[in-house]
Amino acid sequence: MIDSSTVPSSLALDTRGLNELRRLARQDSPEALNAAARQFEALFINMMLKSMRDATSSSDLMDTEQSRMYTSMLDQQLSQSMASKGVGLADILIRQLESTVGANSVAAVDSPGGSRSPLSPAHNRADTSGSAMKREFQSRLAAHAEEASRVIGIPAGFLIAHAALETGWGKREIVGADGTNSHNLFGIKATGSWKGRAIEALTTEYVNGEPNRVMERFRAYDSYADAFKDYVNLLRSNPRYKQLIEGAQDAKGFAEGIQRSGYATDPRYADKLMRVIRQIVS
Repeated sequence: MIDSSTVPSSLALDTRGLNELRRLARQDSPEALNAAARQFEALFINMMLKSMRDATSSSDLMDTEQSRMYTSMLDQQLSQSMASKGVGLADILIRQLESTVGANSVAAVDSPGGSRSPLSPAHNRADTSGSAMKREFQSRLAAHAEEASRVIGIPAGFLIAHAALETGWGKREIVGADGTNSHNLFGIKATGSWKGRAIEALTTEYVNGEPNRVMERFRAYDSYADAFKDYVNLLRSNPRYKQLIEGAQDAKGFAEGIQRSGYATDPRYADKLMRVIRQIVS
């Protein structure tokens, strides 16, 4: 599963850094959530280093205003470097916030009695904007999904939902360092057998239920049509997806089959996929 959000290039200890985070936050994007979590992790590390230094005695010779300034700069650089690799705090925050946001979204749409919960005008505007984005994403992929569905027999809506989960409804598509779009809708990695183009990106992998940020190589395609063709070929040619295809006629069977086959390491992947499917197929 891909997560191509990037870590801020510097600590937001100045006005410019804070303003950039505010700009991202106004977009209500996954990138803003990721950036804020990474920023918090960096600041936490910086405070921890400062506390460690304060608790360590130093000679009067080295305890000057200039040495303290350079030590502070060094701590900031160390904090940034450690946060870029991750110590786990940011991933915990992201997982918790995503869970909270997801629960709030479901509560807003699926309130008791089938009616919408009352929302403020600002929430209504955000909901309208989000709905338009999701409709555009579905429309863009509909023809490709229908073609893939005819070949593999899995409902087109399920395939679109899988692409929506992997890309955040198109907001987190995998792009290269130069901004080139990989068109990789399904987070398929470029393993040793892959002979085509590849793009490196940060992703979250779960080991023993714990998230770890790692750099991986992902397949790159010339178009979304090629992405769907390769996705279908992967499911048809790999024996571990045989039962998935056979039991994918209902949403629960497809979502659980995807997770059971080892498509993703996230232990909550099936639940997340089910929530997206319900938004498309209802």
